[in-house]
Amino acid sequence: MRRHLHERPELAFQEFETAEFVANRLQEWGFEVARGIAETGVVGTLRCGEGPRKIALRADMDALPMVEETGLSYASHTKGRMHACGHDGHVTMLLGAARELARSRDFSGTVHVIFQPAEEDISGAKRMVAEGIFERFPCDAVFALHNMPGAPLGKFLVRSGPIMAASDVATITLRGAGGHAAMPHLTRDPVVAGASLVMALQSIVSRNRDPHDPAVVTVGTFQAGTVSNVIPDTATLTVDVRSFSAPLRAMLEQRIRAIAAHQADSFNVTAEIKYENFYPVTVNSERETRFLNDAALRFAGPENVEVLARPYPYSEDFSYMLQVKPGSYFILGMGDGPGLHTTQYDFNDAALPIGASFWVSLVEDFLRLEHA
Repeated sequence: MRRHLHERPELAFQEFETAEFVANRLQEWGFEVARGIAETGVVGTLRCGEGPRKIALRADMDALPMVEETGLSYASHTKGRMHACGHDGHVTMLLGAARELARSRDFSGTVHVIFQPAEEDISGAKRMVAEGIFERFPCDAVFALHNMPGAPLGKFLVRSGPIMAASDVATITLRGAGGHAAMPHLTRDPVVAGASLVMALQSIVSRNRDPHDPAVVTVGTFQAGTVSNVIPDTATLTVDVRSFSAPLRAMLEQRIRAIAAHQADSFNVTAEIKYENFYPVTVNSERETRFLNDAALRFAGPENVEVLARPYPYSEDFSYMLQVKPGSYFILGMGDGPGLHTTQYDFNDAALPIGASFWVSLVEDFLRLEHA
């Protein structure tokens, strides 16, 4: 299943084939299946016994707009699309758990398996929440995981409170007056202004932020001009911003706006700023994370469970689900290999039975009456 999905990556809100694959399997195994949630999302529901408790597990389905360079026999069939973040593995682990839960039925209560579209930058989770997923499929808690190359295979990394950063993007367009490169004094050069702005933005983290409060400000793109002998009219920068608290998030936006405006003015150009708040901080609830940690200790042993000392600077749209439901998001180690979002990445199939089996164990633990 995992390699079938890897060959057929689909981008955000285009996961039609993946959704059909998931829905058909769930129906075969006896789940009630709801399709078309947030365009391509699928939810499967399985009830067993009279237990009142309800649990939800979520996996993301979308791929990235990247060219795969793994050379694998099951590499992407579509150039320019690639499962470079392991969502094919996330889907497969949750499907494996769903199949076993349907077979064993060793629980009393309700389990919802959520297959979510568009985690990468667009937020299918936000749309699912807005469309009332938890009103249609009520649950007491929701859980999700992400794979992590570089962490030991089968290692569970857990953390109460913030575990992933908020993510924002600033698009700054500097407008000047172009002209011949040989006559720069007759122009208002946005390229020089942009170069100065790149450096000035680095002062926010080093000089405006409390050193105990992590943040990242990265200029990811700088686009201007077409040839060497023409000074362009405009230059555009995109800035990736990560933070872990609401006050810091607000301060970063204020400083980026102010620095862009003042830098532009100092070079006699103007700055147009589009600031987009993408994902909020992913915050795990204390009770559910404690339950998750205890379940992982029973499942994998203390040598394979680690409480993270600090959150990751990555971002995750599961944060929107955790804003409305208690739950926990954790990391599952993949062992050594190429990193996430690289052209060489491939999900480690050795992790599939670990993740699937843990999901089953977590559901059975959660839906035992003593946890009510």
